[in-house]
Amino acid sequence: MSEPWMLQAVDLKQWAYCPRVVYYAYFMPSIRPETYLMIEGKIAHEEEELREVRRSLRRYGLDRAERHLRVELQDEALGVSGRVDLVLRLTDEVIPVEYKLETSRFLRHHRVQLAIYAMLLEANGWTPIRRGFLYSIRTKRAEEVRMTRRLRAQARAMVAEVREMIASERMPEPPSVRGKCVNCEFRRFCNDVL
Repeated sequence: MSEPWMLQAVDLKQWAYCPRVVYYAYFMPSIRPETYLMIEGKIAHEEEELREVRRSLRRYGLDRAERHLRVELQDEALGVSGRVDLVLRLTDEVIPVEYKLETSRFLRHHRVQLAIYAMLLEANGWTPIRRGFLYSIRTKRAEEVRMTRRLRAQARAMVAEVREMIASERMPEPPSVRGKCVNCEFRRFCNDVL
């Protein structure tokens, strides 16, 4: 496969969760199964956007902010594009918010995706991002995530890892935690995972 033109921010989230999902997405793109959870997630995101415009900003610890839904971004230098669910703009700060349906606690792969969005926002002229929020649709809880140098470095390293995997066309190892495989849409393709 030739050098990829633009990775998707969601690729980095998937890579941190299970690198094989990204491999299948790039090398078998026409057969991506759509699970019930994926469909449910899309519907929940759309419904959440409708509710968001009517809500107060208390869950984010804010009195007021300008809201921007579904902000499309890309950065040629980083080689990544994506769509942020919500961006809150204050006079001195910009805060990305990513909605999540499937979890009541946020993990590393969620934080990496949010860090990529922060970097994309900055590359597109939004003020420097110091923090973001992961919002659980199920629990109605927002968790603040600091945009540290370490988190940003992890995100950049993952971009390089994904590009290397694509360039080498080598299937990554399965995740060490096999519980991740239970609801995976690519489970039937991983014949080395029991």
